[in-house]
Amino acid sequence: MQKVADRLNKLAESQTLAMSRRSREMKAQGIDVINLSIGEPDFDTPQFIKDAAYKAIEQNFTHYTPVPGFLDLRQAIAKKFLRDNNLTYKPEQIVVSTGAKQSLANAILSIINDGDEVIVPIPYWVSYIELIKLADGIPVTIPTTVDANFKITPAQLESYITPKTRMMIFSSPCNPSGSVYSKDELHAIAKVIAKYPNLIVISDEIYEHINYVGNHASIAEFPEVYEQTITVNGVSKGFAMTGWRIGYIGSPQWIAQACEKMQGQFTSGTCSISQRAALAAVDANKSVVKPMCDEFAKRRDLVLQLMAEIPGLKCNVPDGAFYVFPDVTSFFGKSFNGQAINNSSELCMYFLNEMHVAVVSGDSFGDDNCFRFSYACSEKDIREAISRIKKGLGQLV
Repeated sequence: MQKVADRLNKLAESQTLAMSRRSREMKAQGIDVINLSIGEPDFDTPQFIKDAAYKAIEQNFTHYTPVPGFLDLRQAIAKKFLRDNNLTYKPEQIVVSTGAKQSLANAILSIINDGDEVIVPIPYWVSYIELIKLADGIPVTIPTTVDANFKITPAQLESYITPKTRMMIFSSPCNPSGSVYSKDELHAIAKVIAKYPNLIVISDEIYEHINYVGNHASIAEFPEVYEQTITVNGVSKGFAMTGWRIGYIGSPQWIAQACEKMQGQFTSGTCSISQRAALAAVDANKSVVKPMCDEFAKRRDLVLQLMAEIPGLKCNVPDGAFYVFPDVTSFFGKSFNGQAINNSSELCMYFLNEMHVAVVSGDSFGDDNCFRFSYACSEKDIREAISRIKKGLGQLV
């Protein structure tokens, strides 16, 4: 009998990966598809990082690695946390994993029991909910709106906390909205969290270096929640190192030990060469990534300018990451050639099939009113994609 485990049936396919796969299939058929569905910088890894990898190969860093990562890498990450985030972590509080996704999975699987509630503000990154379900947890989502810049308030958060609440997961800068919580906003949220000592917070900060409003703030900076916070980061987005697969956490030591135990049974230590490359990245001053961030800021401004010319689209101004998340509810109920558009999934499939633009529907991120548009691509592709979207929306009746 061809029967997979029940736990697999709980999981939805990642819609970002699914849309990217569909666009590749169409391209293979000779269709000119502009793929804006994947969250990957269109820059190459900086040369000094690649040089560190070449050197590691020459020095025979080709053997098994310690489960939590090389000690000198964890020491460098500790220095980075202190230098960039005002966070004090010992190497024993840091675990290096095969990407920030594994860091998240380790933490969730290590803490969540059957029936535990996990609070997740909407919109959220696609894998949060699936990882919670994999751990037999119960996702509890908090809605937000474009008018609120897709941010929750402390009062909202507190109203969703119950005796079963064990964890909260959020990202800042946020994928998919690009929203960034200020230090004051995070402090207000931290004061709520501190009232509930059993509540663990995962702060996903993978887009830390792609920030257009100044210094990045980490919720673990506030002493009242330091012992309740897991800070997740990595090198994939800020250093254009998606394929190197390096993420890491800083956390209370008991959580780091749990994540190390979990990882030891799944993957053990991550790639030795990637770790040596990551060491060069985290050792570097964050100014080395400023040119890439500046370019993303220019593209964001271009996207917002062009989208403002499309009647019915409503956008917030993203302060980080490389996405916009426009509200498209004004187009629901319209149709094209008898094909009704009633939600974000149908609209995005219309964009793909008729306009040959691949974006990701908002329901994948918990908000069916929107879609995610990645501007991690050339200005030429941005202009052409929005031109096609404008045309497509204009012919809906």
